[in-house]
Amino acid sequence: MNPFDTHFHTVLAARRAAHLLRQLPPPLTGQVDFCSNDYLGFARSNSAAAAAGRVGATGSRLISGNSPLAEQLESELAAYHHAEAALLFTSGYAANLGLLQAVTERQDTLIYDKLVHASLRDGILLTRARALGFAHNDVADLQKKLAAASGRVLVVVESVYSMDGDVAPLRAIAAACQAAGAALLVDEAHGTGVCGDRGEGLVVAEGLQDQVWARVHTFGKAIGSHGAAVVGSRLLRDYLLNFARSFIYSTALPDHTLAVIQQAYQQLPTGVAIRQLHERIAYFQQQCSPAVRARLLPGNTPIQAFLCPGNAPVMALAQELQRANMAVLPIRHPTVPAGQERLRICLHAYNTEAEIDQLLAVLARLA
Repeated sequence: MNPFDTHFHTVLAARRAAHLLRQLPPPLTGQVDFCSNDYLGFARSNSAAAAAGRVGATGSRLISGNSPLAEQLESELAAYHHAEAALLFTSGYAANLGLLQAVTERQDTLIYDKLVHASLRDGILLTRARALGFAHNDVADLQKKLAAASGRVLVVVESVYSMDGDVAPLRAIAAACQAAGAALLVDEAHGTGVCGDRGEGLVVAEGLQDQVWARVHTFGKAIGSHGAAVVGSRLLRDYLLNFARSFIYSTALPDHTLAVIQQAYQQLPTGVAIRQLHERIAYFQQQCSPAVRARLLPGNTPIQAFLCPGNAPVMALAQELQRANMAVLPIRHPTVPAGQERLRICLHAYNTEAEIDQLLAVLARLA
């Protein structure tokens, strides 16, 4: 065994012993889905199966990968999310890395909620800017960090947090940013298609589109595809097109992916799937037993976090649910802080009341 393999074996064995080893879950074959981000069920739809144009994009948008459909979709996305312009990226991860790397310099200050997604944390690490974290959703702590900032200041938050399922107090955050002259970036990954009557996201639902400098809308959750777009001003789009390395040096999204995204956005305005989703969320919360409710983090989003401290206990609980034919996955330390391990329950428009009843019955028995 070579030295690399020896090291890998030791590290993985230690992870396994600590119940930290990541392994691919079995494919969803007949299980009730309480784990995917397909909130509206669009990924199950065949209505977008007929893809347009070329099979492959063939290159970067700046070389051979641009297409009429890409430009059309960007215009439609900008209009839908009440912005001047949009720029497509191959993923939300790429959008966050490219955006943060491009717009900040050494003399700037980045202030971020301490629970932002790994892609935002990695984007912050790529910058040379000074970085300050503030306590989750704590506007008073944000204001302290704003007072300590220097240079240009960019505040980074999410609209809906992927592990806790709670929402940011965006009105108060936007007001604090305006008072301090700071720009505000909101990652709408889990708000896209979920927040607002038409799924425009929390920023539009709160009427804050003119106070938020940049938003990232991703298509791998409620939209049922993959990719992302940064929406904001035309000036921001032009700047990213020139300086966002993850855009410049990546092969563009192919037209068949763009067609799926476009089709999903054509379904959103009806509001049917969004209403069904929120009915399921309300039903889940209404039917919770006191014992189950006591272990749920507060939140009215599709992400319901059921606390079960300890890696081994939360894995055992997830396995019990999987034996009951329900796909619910555990979230372990270090993804979340030690002692805050949880089941991440994802509700969907297509989950039935009977399925939710079954889930809650098992949770109540094991709570």
